[in-house]
Amino acid sequence: MAHNRYREAQPSGENTIVDVEITQLAAAGVEVLPFLRSSDEIPSMSKAAKALLPISPIWAPKAQHDLDRLITEHRPDVLHLHNPYPLLSPWVVRTAHRRGVPVVQTVHNYRQVCSSGLYFRDGVICQDCRGRTLGVPAVVHRCYRDSRAQSALMATTLAVHRPTWRSVDRFVALTSAVADHLRDYGIPDERIVVKPNAIPDPGPPVPVGEGFLFLGRLSPEKGLGLLLEAWRRHPDGALGPLRIAGDGELRPLVEAAAAERSDVTFLGPLDRAGVRAALEASAVVLATSTWHDVLPTVIIEALAAGRPVLGTALGGIPYLVGADAPREPAGTGPAFRASIPGLPVGMVTGEAGWVVPPDPAALAAALPPAAAGAAALAPAARLRYERTFHPDVVTKQLIDVYASLSRPPR
Repeated sequence: MAHNRYREAQPSGENTIVDVEITQLAAAGVEVLPFLRSSDEIPSMSKAAKALLPISPIWAPKAQHDLDRLITEHRPDVLHLHNPYPLLSPWVVRTAHRRGVPVVQTVHNYRQVCSSGLYFRDGVICQDCRGRTLGVPAVVHRCYRDSRAQSALMATTLAVHRPTWRSVDRFVALTSAVADHLRDYGIPDERIVVKPNAIPDPGPPVPVGEGFLFLGRLSPEKGLGLLLEAWRRHPDGALGPLRIAGDGELRPLVEAAAAERSDVTFLGPLDRAGVRAALEASAVVLATSTWHDVLPTVIIEALAAGRPVLGTALGGIPYLVGADAPREPAGTGPAFRASIPGLPVGMVTGEAGWVVPPDPAALAAALPPAAAGAAALAPAARLRYERTFHPDVVTKQLIDVYASLSRPPR
């Protein structure tokens, strides 16, 4: 299991997912050899090692040496790669293949194409680098770490490693939207498996509470501005409480909304017990992202707690609530089923929630029917978790992927 951990100063759901996946595989009897590096190592590196950092996204020689030694010593059946940047480099794919080890990669973002990995720039969705051999717009707009030099390096890395990525034996797409992204990149269907992340089972859910919960990073792409604008279109108290939990740059915006209205409560950052209590107190969880959010874990947490989700029709959100449908060509957005009669225009009901366009009027219109329908949809939300996101289900899927590829390494 190869992964470059993100800095602890910037908490990463990807780090957590890798840790959980290793634990779940070990519990299922799989021997896992962690091959991990951390960006927190960079400040303590020697001067010589730091001098090589600019080329490490393209080729990290120490990582290749260490991986080659690990493969030679342990003869693993498969290399499972998550994030390679900056200390591993996609070159680990070539190193594994040179030793006859097949490679699986879980795709957590859009970085095969987009230097930032988000398809999001200056507050709006951006796909200017799609279809380009070299992502010049990423350099112009400083998309990677707000630096033209680092953006140029990442754009070059993506161009150099296009053949590397296309040699990966199997891609794990976390949602159908990520599978579309990979197809658009040129990966054939037979090398793509849709397998979401799992979270531990919190146990049988309690009856739904009241009102809505937003739980996540308080940043522009998570749609807090969209949510608050939609909420203000209803009289104070008309929808029950809106609880907002988390922390981030938009905290002052949330604190101002809580001071302005009696039906908005800011819970601040929560520990695990606090998250569970907030979920149990609420009836509907909100996922109002304004970017193509890959796989917001809060939705899986909501379903595990038996709480339906009202989200925007972007990225992986429709898949998570079971509202995705056959799609238009990759990157143009989902072609959703026609709205059920009686619901606002644009609001689509899935197995475990609803999706709406990322528009204040559409979200505002969807809030009352979501509140009214929460209790009826709650059992289906829990059932979707049990069938699709439970560790027993997801871990078996991953082991099946490994088994389909494993061959004796050279």
